[in-house]
Amino acid sequence: MEAGQFALKSLMKRVLVSSSLVILVGIVLGHAGITISAGAQPRAGALAALPVSSMPSPVELSQAPGAMSVEARATFVNEHCVYCHDESLRTGGFSFEDVDLAHPDQNAEQAEKVILKLRTGMMPPAGAPRPNPDTVNAFTLALEAEIDRVAGADPNPGTPYLHRLNRTEYANAIRELLTLEIDSESLLPADTRSQGFDNISEVLAVSPTLMEAYVRAAGKIGRLAVGDPGMSPIDETYRLGTNFSQIRHVEGTPFGTRGGIAQTHNFPADGEYIFRMLLVFTRNTFLFGSTMYGEQLEVAVNGERVALFDIDPLMTAGENDLRTPPIKVKAGPQTISASFVNLADGPIEDPIWRPERSLADDFSGQVEGLTNPPHLRDLTIMGPFNATGVSESPSRRKIFTCLPANASEEGPCATEIITTLARQAFRRPLTAENVEELMSAYQEGADQGDFDTGIRMALQFIIANPEFVFRVERIPVDAAPGENYRISDPELASRLAFFLWSTLPDDELNTLAGQGQLKDPTVLEQQVRRMLADPRSEALAKNFAGQWLHLRNLEQLLPDVYLFADADQNLFESMGRETELLFDTIVRENRNIVDLLTADHTFVNERLAKHYEIPNIMGNRFRRVMLEDENRFGLLGQGSILSVTSFSNRTSPVVRGKWILEQVLGVTAPIPPPNVPLLEENNLGKGGEPLRLRSVRERMEQHRAVEPCASCHKIMDPMGLALENFDAVGAWRAYDGGFPVDPSGELVDGTKVSSPADLRRALLKYSDAYVRNFIVKLVTYALGREFTYVDMPVVREIERQAARNDNRFTSIVMGIVNSMPFQMRKLEQPSATPLPQ
Repeated sequence: MEAGQFALKSLMKRVLVSSSLVILVGIVLGHAGITISAGAQPRAGALAALPVSSMPSPVELSQAPGAMSVEARATFVNEHCVYCHDESLRTGGFSFEDVDLAHPDQNAEQAEKVILKLRTGMMPPAGAPRPNPDTVNAFTLALEAEIDRVAGADPNPGTPYLHRLNRTEYANAIRELLTLEIDSESLLPADTRSQGFDNISEVLAVSPTLMEAYVRAAGKIGRLAVGDPGMSPIDETYRLGTNFSQIRHVEGTPFGTRGGIAQTHNFPADGEYIFRMLLVFTRNTFLFGSTMYGEQLEVAVNGERVALFDIDPLMTAGENDLRTPPIKVKAGPQTISASFVNLADGPIEDPIWRPERSLADDFSGQVEGLTNPPHLRDLTIMGPFNATGVSESPSRRKIFTCLPANASEEGPCATEIITTLARQAFRRPLTAENVEELMSAYQEGADQGDFDTGIRMALQFIIANPEFVFRVERIPVDAAPGENYRISDPELASRLAFFLWSTLPDDELNTLAGQGQLKDPTVLEQQVRRMLADPRSEALAKNFAGQWLHLRNLEQLLPDVYLFADADQNLFESMGRETELLFDTIVRENRNIVDLLTADHTFVNERLAKHYEIPNIMGNRFRRVMLEDENRFGLLGQGSILSVTSFSNRTSPVVRGKWILEQVLGVTAPIPPPNVPLLEENNLGKGGEPLRLRSVRERMEQHRAVEPCASCHKIMDPMGLALENFDAVGAWRAYDGGFPVDPSGELVDGTKVSSPADLRRALLKYSDAYVRNFIVKLVTYALGREFTYVDMPVVREIERQAARNDNRFTSIVMGIVNSMPFQMRKLEQPSATPLPQ
C-alpha cells in the first residue's frame, strides 16, 4: 500500500471513529441551545465590561420633549389603522388587539412588524389617508423606545449553534493556513442558506457522509500542500460552458491569443504531465469553426508556450483529442492555459451578424461568410508521470518552518511545524493532549514513509479535525444556565476574522488575542480598521454583498438566445464584478452606505461598457467611470441587479419590486396564494395562429385586475415598472415588443414615478429604512445565526451610532463588533428534548 493511501485510510479511521460521535452529539446539543466544548475556560468578563455607547438611551428617547403618550398612540391607531386591523377583519392576519400600545415589548414581534411597515411607507395602504410623517415618526419612536428599554434591562445576546465552516470559509481558511488555493465546490457538497446567507449556523448541518467528505478533502489537500511524489497519475478536467464566449482575449491567457482557458493548477510533484484538449463540435459532427483555416491552439505554462497545434478544419469528432507530449512541470501552483493564436484583430465585416454569445447556435460555426472560429471545450491535466520529487512551493514554504538535517532532528522539527499549524488552524492555544494526538498522527505516517509523509499525515488530521472544521466556543466553568458571558479573546478574534475576511485570524490578530489585548476597545478598533484596509476584506463584497444582492444568481442565468444573443457568461461575470467593485469602494473609502443607491460612478471593462453604450473603453481591465445618465446611478442601474430580477425571456416588474422591498427596504413581500395563474406569455395560439403581442405592462394589468392579485401588486408593481426601460439583461430600451415602454406608476405612499431616477429619489425618502435593513443584513452575516425580532434593539443602537458618523461603513462595522451579541453569548437552559436513538 502506498503511503498516500495508507495516510488517508488511517486518517478516516481516526476522524470518523474517534471524532464523529463527538461532533454529532455536539450538533444535537447545539440545536438544543447548548455549546459543545472540548474543555471549559475561565470566565472572560461580564456584561458591564462591554463598551458603553454615548448615544441617548431608550429611556431618554421616550422621555424627550414631544414624545408620544400612550393616549396619543391609541388615537393614532384608531384614526389610521383599526379600520383594517381590528379583531373582526384582521387584514393580513394582524389585529391591534395583539399589541399593547403601553407595553409593546409584551408582543415585540408584532410591534416590530408595525414599526417596519410604517417606517417604509407600506402602511396605510394605497389610497387611504396618510398621517403626517412627523406623527408616524413619533409613534414608531415611542414603540421602539419602550421595546429597547425593556430589552436593555434583560439583554439577550443569543446563542449561535455549533458553527461549521461553509465551503467558502473552508477554502479561505486553507489558503490562510497553507497558502494553497483549492476548489471547495468540487470537494464538498453545497451549503444550505437561511435568511439569504450560507454561513448561518442553524442550517450548517453535519452528517457522517459530510464528515467523510471533509476527510477526503483533507487527504487531497495534504498531498497538494506537502507534495506526494509517490501518488498514482490522475486526470483533472476543466470545462468551459457553452455560454462562455471565446471570440475575444480571455484574462490570464498569453497576449496575442483569443478564447480558451487559463487555470491555476496545483501540481502534487515534480514530474511529467500531459495536457489534453477537446474542441467544440456541432451536432452533425463538424468542427465548430470548420470554415476557418490556419487556426492554431497554443498551450502555455506560466505564460511560456510549451506546445502548438495546427487545427485541421476538416478534422472529425474521432480526431478530437489534442495531446501534448509529456511536459516537465514543477510541484505547486502553476498557471496552465490553452488558447488560440489570434490571427487578426479589428472590426469584422460579415454579411451575417455574429452575436457575442458565440456558441448560441453551434451550426453558426460552419456557415460560410460568418467569422466564428474554433472553440475549446475542455482542458485535462494528466499526471504525474516519472515523478522525481517535490520542489519548493508557496505551501511548502508556509508549512516547513524547519528542515531536519538528520534523524535526531526530525522529532523536534515535526513538533515545531505541527504545533505552529495547529495553533492557527484551531484558533487557540494547544493542550498537551492536542500535541500528543497530532504527534501520534505524524509518527504513524512517518513509520510508513518518511518525514514528509508524517507531516502530511498530521496536516491532514489537523484540517479534518472538528477544531478546524467547526468554530468551537467554550463555556466558562462557572457559567450558570440563562447567564450571559463574554467569549474569550481567541474566540473574538475568530468571529472578527470570519466576519470581515471569511477566513482564519492572522498572526497579528492571534498574538493580540493570546495577550488578552483584543478586548481593549482601542486595540479592537485599530484591528477592525486594519482588517478593512487589508485586501482580504474583499470577502465582504464577494460573500456578504454577493448574497445580499443576489449576485451569485448571475452564474445560473441563461437568457433566451433568440432575444438576447449578446448576453453571455462573460457579460454576466463583468456585471457581477462591477457591483462588487462598487461595494468594495464603500468599504475601502469608508463611504456612506446610502451611496450604494446614489453613486454617480461605476466600474466597467470593454465588454460591459459596450453593453451600457459607454464609449472609449478598451480591454478587460475594469476602470472607474463617471455616469452621465442618472438612470444608471447606484444599484438600481446596474446590469447585475436588473438581470437577476428578470426571467429568461422578459423583464419581471414583480420580481424587481420584490427585490427592492426585501433587499433595500427590508419588507417581506406578500406571498401569492397557490391558485394565482402565471402571467400570460406572448406565444402562438392553438393551431399556430399568432396571438396579439402585448407589452409586459399590458399583460400585468390584465393579470392584476381582480383580487386577490390587485392589493399585493399595488405594492410591488410600481417599483418594478419604473425600471421597465431596462430590459431583461439590463440594457436600455425605449420599446417592449414593439410598444413604447411606459414606466409610470404610483407608489404605495402616493409618490408618482416614471423612471429609474424617479424611483431612486422616492426610495431615498426612506433612506433610514434602507440603512436599518443594511444593518440587519450585516448583523445576520456577522453573527452567523438567524436574526429575530429580539435583535432589533441592538440594530437600533448601531443605527443611532452610525447616524452620528454619516452612516459610514466603518461606523456600522464598529457598532456590530462592539455590540453585545458579537462579544457575548447566553448559556441557554438545557433542553428537555431527548437525544435521538
